[in-house]
Amino acid sequence: MSIHPARWLKRIAVGFAALGAIALLSGASYEQFMRHHARQAFPVPGRLVEIAGGRHIQIDCRGAGSPTVVLESGLDNLGSLSWAAVHDSLARTTRVCAYSRAGILWSDPAPGPFDPRQVGRDLHAALVTAGEAAPWVLVGHSLGGPYVTLFTSLYGTEVAGLVFVDASHPAQFARFQEATGKSMKPPAGLLAVGSALAWTGLVRLVPTDDAPASWPAAAVAVPSAYLPTSLHALRAETDAVDATLAAAGRVRALGDRPLVVLTAGAPMTPADLAREGITPAQGARLQAARMPLQDDEATWSRRSRHELVRDAPHYIQFDRPDVVIAAVREVVGRARQRARSERAYCPGVSPNAARNTRVKCD
Repeated sequence: MSIHPARWLKRIAVGFAALGAIALLSGASYEQFMRHHARQAFPVPGRLVEIAGGRHIQIDCRGAGSPTVVLESGLDNLGSLSWAAVHDSLARTTRVCAYSRAGILWSDPAPGPFDPRQVGRDLHAALVTAGEAAPWVLVGHSLGGPYVTLFTSLYGTEVAGLVFVDASHPAQFARFQEATGKSMKPPAGLLAVGSALAWTGLVRLVPTDDAPASWPAAAVAVPSAYLPTSLHALRAETDAVDATLAAAGRVRALGDRPLVVLTAGAPMTPADLAREGITPAQGARLQAARMPLQDDEATWSRRSRHELVRDAPHYIQFDRPDVVIAAVREVVGRARQRARSERAYCPGVSPNAARNTRVKCD
């Protein structure tokens, strides 16, 4: 007795579906095991603090002194570990806090659509809940530059100075497209796929060992272990890049707060060009387009300095940590000097009040 071919096909399809379901269940179980393993292998540095809505934000504060340096990472999943090469050195000068934004590494995800101003509100809430004290010196890498600019617009009376570490400029993607003839915005497509499939364990099969040798080991191993749980937040931030830059572009004016702008000046490598999908000529035009933008950032404060770090690529804090440390210490020193002069000028009035209300002493 023979079986009709259609029935054979149906049985084969059912068999493949069953195998697929088993594979997905196995992958999901593996993913849950690996998430548990990540929490055990890489516990929270610093602490988790609870903010509004019962969410927890990871924050790692070290050292002592004022002003408090606050470190903001760029558009990546490195979180507080973006500053692993400079954190301890800076903590020998003053109090220093690095943290992970909502949904990145150990921090709980934010509810609802991404809002670039909520980044500043979350950070401020975490600092206050952790018992940290203003004034703040804000340090922003890459997209962290716009984030700390927005923080300043929300809590300006508390911000004593800033350092931009190869910070993103509000107009950069329009200028980059003019220079290269193609969009240079970070692609969100792969992030969307990865975010949707993170629960299956498939994301862990993607190689993530292409970090430069100059990166600290912790900034490679830990973000890799937490990548599947960080992808949703990373995708949301990437989707909102235009909104973030537009919001920061409406602020810009930083008054006379001390500001140091550090710009990466190392030429693009063949690997960089391949990753961006551009030719050496396009890469040269892209590099040339960056300088006027970085020069413009230095005009946002009346007390600024712009330094081109010729031998450093984008992650200056990993390749030239000494330059970042020196810049932060410079701004901390200038903030302290200003605080001393304001106390002498107006005894009994806080530096922030004297600076922002222009109190005059009798």
